[in-house]
Order: sequence, then C-alpha cells, then structure tokens
Amino acid sequence: MSTTQTVKVPQIGESVTEVTIGTWKKAEGQQVNADEALVEVESDKASMEIPSPVSGVLRKIMIAQGDSAKVGQIIAEIEAGAEASAAPPAAESAPAPEAPKAAEPPRSVAATPAVGTDKPMPAAASSAGNGAPVKASPAVRRMMAEHNLAPAAVHATGPAGRIEREDVVRATQPAPPVDVVGGPARRTGAGAPRSRADVERVVPMTPLRKTVARRLLEAQQNAAILTTFNEVNMESVMSLRKRYQDSFLARHGIKLGFMSFYVKAVVEALKAFPIVNAEVRGTDIIYKDYFDIGVAVGGGRGLVVPVVRDAHRLSLAEIEKTVAELATRARDNKLALEELQGGSFTISNGGIYGSLLSTPILNPPQSGILGLHAIQDRPVAVNGQVVIKPMMYLALSYDHRIVDGREAVSFLKRVKECIEDPERLLIEV
Repeated sequence: MSTTQTVKVPQIGESVTEVTIGTWKKAEGQQVNADEALVEVESDKASMEIPSPVSGVLRKIMIAQGDSAKVGQIIAEIEAGAEASAAPPAAESAPAPEAPKAAEPPRSVAATPAVGTDKPMPAAASSAGNGAPVKASPAVRRMMAEHNLAPAAVHATGPAGRIEREDVVRATQPAPPVDVVGGPARRTGAGAPRSRADVERVVPMTPLRKTVARRLLEAQQNAAILTTFNEVNMESVMSLRKRYQDSFLARHGIKLGFMSFYVKAVVEALKAFPIVNAEVRGTDIIYKDYFDIGVAVGGGRGLVVPVVRDAHRLSLAEIEKTVAELATRARDNKLALEELQGGSFTISNGGIYGSLLSTPILNPPQSGILGLHAIQDRPVAVNGQVVIKPMMYLALSYDHRIVDGREAVSFLKRVKECIEDPERLLIEV
C-alpha cells in the first residue's frame, strides 16, 4: 500500500533560513529511488542537492525552479512504493489547438519553469561541433540543452575557454535593439525618444551573490584593510616542475601544479608570523594553531572559497589532489556547506584570468589574503646584469587592526623566499 511522503527543505546551516529552488532532476509522474538526487537548491552560502527520502513516484512539485522556499517548507510530494506508468496519463478531453503565437524572446534562467532534466542532450551541447568536447560542467551543459544553445553561441569567460553558468545566462537574454547605424535604438514610432528602461534588463541577484556582496561590504566596513606588494621569480619552481612532472604524474596520478607550492609557502610564512593567521573577535585576538587554507575558485554560480584543511600535514601531491577535487565540485555546485567554512587564511589566484596586479579583499573574519597574478617574462637586474625572468606579482591584503606593516611585509617576503627557493619547504627554514 502506497503512502504520501513529503519532501522538505532541510536545515543546511545555522544562519540559513531560505533557499532558492534550482533544477528539478525529476518531473511529476516520474519514478524516483531512495537517496537519488531530486532537486538542486541554492542557499546564500552554497548549493546542494536534496535526495529523495523514499522510492516511489514524484506526484507533485510544489515550488518551481527559481522560486524561494523556507527551511522546513514542503516542496514536493512522493507516493512511496508506487510505480510510474509506462506512459503519461491522457487528458480527459483534448483541448482545441491554439493559434500560433508570435515568437517570444528567451526567458532568463531564473524564470524557467520546473522541468525534468533527463531529456536527451542535443549533440551541440556535448561537443563543440568540431568533435572537441565542450569545456563545461554537467550542470552548465544541462542548461545549454534546456535552451537549445550550441557552444558556438555562448561566449565562454572561464579559464581555458570553459563555459560558466553566467555565460549561458547571458546567452539566453535578448540583445538590445539596434538602429540603422549600429548603435542602440534611441527612438520609436514617429521619432519619440526611447526610454532607458526599454534597453535595460533587471536580473535578481542569486542568494550566493547577495551573500558575496554583503560579506565584501562588511569586510570594507569592519576592518582596516591595507595591501603590500612584492614580486617573485618563478624560475626555480618552473624548472622543478619540468624536471619531475612525468614521474610525479606517474606516481600520484595528478600533475604537479603551482598551487601546492603556494599553499606550502603560505603555511611556512604563517608559522613564522602567526598574527597573520589570527582574527579579531570583539576586543580579543584569536590565534589559530592550525592552517586551514581557503583557495578561491570560480564555481558554477560565482566565486567560492573551499578550504584545504590541515594544509601543514599534507604533501604536495595531497594538496594538488584536494584542490583539484574541490575546484571540480565547485564548478558542478557539489560543495558541502562545511567545506566553505572555517578557513584561517585565503589564497586568490587572479592570474588564471590574466590579472597582472590587484588588491584582494579580506574574507571575514580572516586577517589576511594572498593575491597571485599572471606569470610574465620581464627584464630584471641579476648580479648587475639585465636578464629575462618569469616574474609574478604578489599582493597581501591584511587587517591593520592587528597586523602591523612590519609583520605584513616580512610575511610576504617569506612567501617570496619559499617560492624562489623551494628547497626551503623541505627543511622548513
């Protein structure tokens, strides 16, 4: 005998009270299995999937994609123990065919109604037309399939030509009207001026973007942020990677990148200057005798900072594997809430997007963040001679309430020394 089982928004964090419903994995009338992913939800901290509590048939979706729901609110009903019919039930009376409608502009992703996502994906969304696979996460490829978008129609802004969720959103929005000379249309009818509102688009912030905006504003208002700069010669690390890349990959199953060296260098510098690893709590300074390093990555719905726990205990290979796994799950919106909380220091690598120099902003309540930038061949003076070296600018933003300039400059210098002379990382000097 079948019974009705409700699906509720679970408690996913102490401060989370509301979520936005994302993609429904199943449509009404479809079979679901216990613990199978049923729907994606996005909170102001992270995205996650809600699994089906039982096996049965999804009878009713109560909150559509793009709508908000409170923690504890019922969002669907499942008939437990039931089996889906082979074909959807026929309507009692077939409605008269409607007259063809004028073509409508594509709707934004946020307003797309709830639909099942198990339909076959167009070939255009799984390959780039020339046989090469599309550089996009499964969630982004589903979005492209739902809107019948070919990869060539989407302008990719992610690293190495990767298509991000925001790229698909932009591709689904109508372009502004254009007049005969190629500029935005300024007049309609008999020469009447067009309102600016006619060529503007209003797109609500996602919960994640709202939180990012709020936290960045809090960081500016609640901390005395200063930035100090230095530059590092990457020649030694690049030479080391080149010499041992093949054997490292064969032994560990992952390439030796730069991030593991950056994390190790930061840990050594934090050991030498623990105030940079501390935080202000009221009128107290909290020193942290652990090194949980946040690594900023571009996720499917924006920038997120997953945390590499106990980085001082990890080898270079373990760091590379951890960062790669976190970055992949960030792009696929699979990170758990606890993986985004509790970091003691942050590394942000704007260099992968081509940034030459920047002033990173603190990730509260942390007191330091290291900004990394593009590696460029530049002329530098070495032993009185001008030579070409692969150079990278470093930027340390810090909370001047507890970190003095001396400690900040000395910290950044230690990071520079460890990267330029990676043997220091082995003997910890």
